[in-house]
Amino acid sequence: MTRVFAAIAFACACLSGTATPAPPKPNIIFILADDLGIGNVGCYGADRYRTPHLDALAAGGIRFTRAYTAPLCGPSRALVMTGRYPFRTGATNQDAVGRMRPEAEPMIPAHLARAGYVSACVGKWGQLPLQPAAFGFDDSLTFRGSGVYWNTTAKARTYRVDGREHPLADGQYLPDLMHAHVVDFITRHRDEPFFVYYSLSHVHSDLARTPDSGPAPDDLLADNIAYMDTLVGRLVAALERLGLREQTLVVFMGDNGTGEAHADEATIGGRRLAGQKGSMLEGGALVPLIVNWPGTTRAGDVSADVIDSTDFVPTFAELAGATLPAGHMIDGHSFAAQLRGLPARPRPWAFVQLARSWYVRDTGWKLDQKGDLFDMRDAPFTEPLVPPADDTDTSREARQRLAAALAALDPAGGVLDDGDGSGRHASKAAKRSPPPAPPPSGP
Repeated sequence: MTRVFAAIAFACACLSGTATPAPPKPNIIFILADDLGIGNVGCYGADRYRTPHLDALAAGGIRFTRAYTAPLCGPSRALVMTGRYPFRTGATNQDAVGRMRPEAEPMIPAHLARAGYVSACVGKWGQLPLQPAAFGFDDSLTFRGSGVYWNTTAKARTYRVDGREHPLADGQYLPDLMHAHVVDFITRHRDEPFFVYYSLSHVHSDLARTPDSGPAPDDLLADNIAYMDTLVGRLVAALERLGLREQTLVVFMGDNGTGEAHADEATIGGRRLAGQKGSMLEGGALVPLIVNWPGTTRAGDVSADVIDSTDFVPTFAELAGATLPAGHMIDGHSFAAQLRGLPARPRPWAFVQLARSWYVRDTGWKLDQKGDLFDMRDAPFTEPLVPPADDTDTSREARQRLAAALAALDPAGGVLDDGDGSGRHASKAAKRSPPPAPPPSGP
């Protein structure tokens, strides 16, 4: 009913020649889960995992079924924060992400600051370079590495608040500390528009028992997913308690697919997804994306529109009334209209790159850097190769259409990957590689 009245008011204003007031600037909380694929989320049909608070967010908002990002966390986070593809930023692998600099690659908080937003980065800063303040964040609580829960590992002995080191005390659970920091930030800034980048520890390995785990948990991943879901519920409850719920856009997303160690259990309808974290198959880049904004997003909507993780920069800028810098190429397409329930033209395809591999993916087909075409009708479970000799009129048209999209992007003409091709940290890639063969013995 509210949208009906708004539409009537807009029409009347147009007829009378008067300007309509700008829509209010929403608070924006972007929650990024670590290594959480669609097979780990209840409302996506996960067989083993229950996420009632995420399911409630989806029931009150929009659940996207074709949201794509890079298959590893560093390149994925670079996409989200810059709105630009890896062949432009150089963030093609985990190590290369750390070379980005704010003068060349401004991030979301810098854009939103021009529209009067205050911003916080809470959680994993990960492979992103420097400290959050260098990219425009006003407030931060961050930790080193990934998968930090208790101070029982070396990387978890300390955390940083606005760049200053603090000890993580015995018995202190860092995800709870992060949650408290977020709630404190939004409480202090309730009277001004805010942006929170809430980058969770969950559910990256090495998994540990949660405060809700029993004395001998038999499924640590399920425990950690459940606790992550509880934290999301607590945050929504805090927004309601502060009277901020209807003016706050909550976005929940996974940073890549399920980790390899747990991919076999992340089934949907009894079927394993094709690929997982680090893979260029569907399960590597297809991620859960739930958007909830009471009174604005349509409750219970399930959208098959293609979403690319570069899309958050222009979407948040449009909603905030922020102007993006001229002459700075942004690859994302705003999907603000879809969030408002207005007619929109969805992007035709998503582009996914990791190291020296890439593809374009539309609603039915995928074409990679080698020119191989895959039929995605049974995705995310299978993606059979379609040889040119077996082309139908439909596949031939798709091949030509997606080849034209790749030619226009020209990833090979951009910043080339200098890693080993896996996209992983050089140190980790070396560990995953088989040892060299011993030299032959004897003369």
